[in-house]
Amino acid sequence: MDKKTFDVYGIGQCALDYIGLIGGFPDPDTKCEFTELLVQGGGPVATALVALQRWGLNCAFCGVAGDDEFGHLIIRDLEHEGINISGLQIRPESVSQFAFSLAEPETGRRTIFWRRPSGAPLRPDEADPKMILMARSVLTDGLFPEATLAACGTAREAGIPVVVDAGSLRPGMQEIMKLSDYFIASENFTRAFMPGEPVHAVCRAIAGHGPKLAVVTLGERGYAAFFNGKFIAEPAFPVKAVDTTGCGDIFHAGFVYGLLNSWRPERSLKFAAWAAAMVSRLPGGRTGIPDAGEWTG
Repeated sequence: MDKKTFDVYGIGQCALDYIGLIGGFPDPDTKCEFTELLVQGGGPVATALVALQRWGLNCAFCGVAGDDEFGHLIIRDLEHEGINISGLQIRPESVSQFAFSLAEPETGRRTIFWRRPSGAPLRPDEADPKMILMARSVLTDGLFPEATLAACGTAREAGIPVVVDAGSLRPGMQEIMKLSDYFIASENFTRAFMPGEPVHAVCRAIAGHGPKLAVVTLGERGYAAFFNGKFIAEPAFPVKAVDTTGCGDIFHAGFVYGLLNSWRPERSLKFAAWAAAMVSRLPGGRTGIPDAGEWTG
């Protein structure tokens, strides 16, 4: 196989996150003091790429940002991490995706208020096939269904593995599922995809659409997966969570890291769960990304 330029080509969301810590969520019409305001880039795919880049992989990002101040900060963060952002499309006279998150360190819970980007969605022709073919893998959250389907189709034809971060059941997600190799869904996705069904049934159903591995992340309850005709379920790593922002993003990064290191799926998933747990110990989705060398699994 020809030498690849990128380890991971990511297509999906990027955002700017403001994160504050509070003692507990306030009642209406009351005041609530927050502390330790943290400002950093966010978004499922963008944050996953930051982790992968820190773990020594070479990543490229394709997505959309506005030409506002938030967009400039998003760009600055990604460039600082060393991620190739030639595929990041800047929409003139538009605002970037933005989120304000309140984290409760005593419980590990967080509440997110967010705003959609106002720029036009990513077009299929903006997911550059030449860039995709230069990568060893593709990671997507399915935010831009038409562009994502084009990217997944290009990767599938070239034998490049596609990993999907299915945080919610968006339009086109089931078509993307059929073109994916590794489909990792949140519990929120499963409730919309197959309401009331047990997690093992959801994993089997996802795998029945084509992915060789189907995973459902269950937060503090761990994760479940179906592959090679067998179902597994593992608990989460025990940690004192301060903020769960970014845990899912880092889980996906951990799995991709294992995949590209030719680990067995069980080991990749355990590393993913460990990395997700480690990031919850500090506020923000990127602050607590651990050194991959700290893992002893």
